[in-house]
Order: sequence, then structure tokens, then C-alpha cells
Amino acid sequence: MFLILQPLVYLILSVSLGLGFFRLVKGPTLPDRVVALELIASLTVGLIAAYTFFSGQTAFLDVALVLALTAFLTAIAFARYLEKGGQRDD
Repeated sequence: MFLILQPLVYLILSVSLGLGFFRLVKGPTLPDRVVALELIASLTVGLIAAYTFFSGQTAFLDVALVLALTAFLTAIAFARYLEKGGQRDD
């Protein structure tokens, strides 16, 4: 089961990361780019979690936790920036 599941999980997450990078580069507005960055951060946390699960090394969970918290704080900072009258592409 793991022989099929592991490459499939990595493939799906990698394709999703590629699409996220495409939206980051192509995104017509600033909020699109920020959402793409959030998606990339979430998918990276997913990749780290999948690697941790398949390899059995739990040391990487700390890295995933820090990345998730940093991404959350970045989203809050962006929302406050727009609320205060920052640059809008609407």
C-alpha cells in the first residue's frame, strides 16, 4: 500500500505547488499573490508532514509548525496592511 501511496501523495502535493507558483507569478492582483503564498506555505507544511509520516523522523514537525505559524502571521499582517489603506489592485 505504501509503495503506491507515498509517490502519489508527493506527486499530488508537487503538482499543487507548481500550480501555486504559477498563480504567484501570474496573479493579476496583490490579494491573488498573497493567497498563492498562503497556499504554497500550506502545501509545504503538508509535504513536511508527509515526509515525517513516511520516514518516521519526527524532528521535522517543529519546522512544519514554525512555517504554519509564520504563514498565519503573514496573512494577518497583509490584512492589516490592506485595512490601513495599503496598495490595492481592485
